[in-house]
Parts: sequence; structure tokens; C-alpha cells
Amino acid sequence: MNNTNRLGCFTGTGLIAALITFFILVGVAFASGGQMFSSGSLNNQPGEMIGNVDSHANITECRACHSAPWEQATMADRCLACHTDIVQQMLNVAELHGTITQKNPALACRDCHKDHRGETASLTDLGEYDFPHDALGFSLNEHQRTESGERISCDDCHTNDLSSFAPDSCQTCHSDMDIVFAQVHLLSFGKDCLACHDGIDRYGDFNHNAYPFKLEGGHNEATCTQCHLDARSIADLQSTPQDCYSCHYQDDQHNGQYGRQCEGCHTPSTWGDATFDHNLASFPLTGAHINVKCEDCHINNVFDGTPSDCVACHAEPQEHAGQFGTDCASCHTTNAWEPASYNGPHTFPMNHGDGDGSCQTCHPASLTTYTCYGCHEHTQANIASEH
Repeated sequence: MNNTNRLGCFTGTGLIAALITFFILVGVAFASGGQMFSSGSLNNQPGEMIGNVDSHANITECRACHSAPWEQATMADRCLACHTDIVQQMLNVAELHGTITQKNPALACRDCHKDHRGETASLTDLGEYDFPHDALGFSLNEHQRTESGERISCDDCHTNDLSSFAPDSCQTCHSDMDIVFAQVHLLSFGKDCLACHDGIDRYGDFNHNAYPFKLEGGHNEATCTQCHLDARSIADLQSTPQDCYSCHYQDDQHNGQYGRQCEGCHTPSTWGDATFDHNLASFPLTGAHINVKCEDCHINNVFDGTPSDCVACHAEPQEHAGQFGTDCASCHTTNAWEPASYNGPHTFPMNHGDGDGSCQTCHPASLTTYTCYGCHEHTQANIASEH
């Protein structure tokens, strides 16, 4: 019986042939600089000079980008070793690559940036991955199709550079939609559309009444630019003064005599019909003050800055002889100037004896003189003898 050799390529001759073939392939690979394993030419678009090269096409060694299977470093590590600016972006969620890595931590550089596709092929191809446009401050929810119905592409807003925005792209599209509005809006709020718009706002349907300054009465007829003049950003819109005088100072027929609190007399319904509620002012009218004429306190029609202390209108009576100061309200009320009840400091105890507590008990003639005889029935001779 003959024995048949079934080792095939694992015979000595087969192993030697395999080794020779392997070394030939390795030699060819080294001789060609690794081009035999390349799937295509590298991108040759010039950019920032990094490590003495300004494009991938200038890289001659495969290991500059590719790592061997047994190495701990990955291809992404090789990318970041050169593109250090991207490393900083990845640490900040407000930056493009920081947002991308936060939402998709498993993504590698080559998932979006593909090479070996020709010298002029783009290095950015998201493939099945969606670009996080919302996270970068401008949503595409309302920007799906142009006015003609064509689907909006990246080039419509970014031209040839995805990292920059073409500032005239907004004007171009929106002029096709409404050229009159676009021109007026451009003159009123400037060219920096992104300073106010984020792609999902609907300022045409803006509900002003949802904010502290409600549009009521005549304000409903005002245009945006009448109040938001030269606004060029959200901050400018929010910093618009909300007091009446800032807008209506030119309509002030009072020449500043009534101050700047226009709402004390005027309402948004009509500027002409004005009514003043004194109880809303710092000096409410109570008691006898209710029937006092305006001009009795506001001399020469001067309203703003009118003093509100009593002594400004009520000069100190001579009977006080300057002994009670100017705080009239400590004794008097607005109901009537008399009777008065003194509540201030007194040189003699106010709760003395069994008197009725009225000023006249001790001061029958005037407040500048006093007597004890209203309560104490003594003669002057007896008092002199006793004391």
C-alpha cells in the first residue's frame, strides 16, 4: 500500500515558497513607499502648514497617519498629534468638535474625514452621520427648502467652505421671498442676521405681550424700529428703554416741569386725555389736602420737585417760638390743623398728675408760658414759703 503525502503547502518546499513570496511582497512595499496598499491619492488641497506639510498629499510615510494593529496608539491619536487645535475644540462643548464628540463619543476622525479619494476630493464626508447644526446655534428646522421648492444644500449658505458662513446668503434667499421686506429689514437691523436669528425664531409672529413691556393702545400701531432704533443684536433689542420719557420726550409740552414719570398722568390708549392720581405719587392727598387746588402747592405750574414737607406750605406759627422744630406731623394731622396732639420730646413729664393731658392745662395763654396753678391750688405766698 502506497502512502500519499497530504501536507500540501505545509511541506518543506511549500513553506520555503511562502517565505520567499512574503519577503518579495515586503520588499516591493518598502520600495513603493507603501503605495501598493493605498486605496487612492491623498488630498492635495493646501491648508495650514503643520509639520512642514500643508496638505495630506505631502505625507510620504503611511505610519504618519496609520498605526499598526499591535500598537497602542490609534489612527485618531495620529490625527490629533498634528491637529492640536481640534484637541482644544473637543474639550469645549460649545465648539464644533466638542459637540460632536459629546453626542457621539464612539466617532473617530476617519468616520467624517475620509482621504485616499483623489487629490481634489473633499476631506469632509459625514456619510450616515448628521451634522449637529442645532447645537452650533442655528437650526435647520425652518430651512429645508428654498422659495422655489428646491432642497437647501450646504453650499447655499457655506459656499465652498463649510467652516465659514456666507453673510450674503440670507439676503439672497430672503430677497427672493420678499425683496421689499428684506431691504427694509437690512436697513433697519444690519447685515449680521445671525446676531438675532437662530433658524427657529419667528419674529414675524413675535408676541410682545409675553414680555414685561406689553403693547397696548397706541403702542400696537408702532413699528419695531420706532422703539428698537439701530438694534443690531439680541442684546440691543433687550436693552431698549421701557420708560415713556425715553421715546416721548419730544412730545413733552410741560418742558420737564412734571418730571419724567409720564405714566402718572398718561396711558398708552391716548396721550391727550391725561388724569393724575395723586395717591400714586409719593405724597398722597388725605384729609383737608384733598380739596386744595393744585396751584396752591405747585406754584407757577412747577410739579416736579415740589417739596412734600409741611413747613414748605405751613410756616411755623409765632406761638411756637421756634421751640417745636419743623416736623409738623408730630402734632398735626391733615384732617385739621387744630386740635393738635404733641408727641415729641417734652422738658416736663407729660403724664404728670391727674390733668386731662391737654396743652391748655399748663399753657392757658400760650405755648411759650406755663403755669402750675391750673392743677395745684396754692397761692404764690404759700409756695414761696414752702419752697
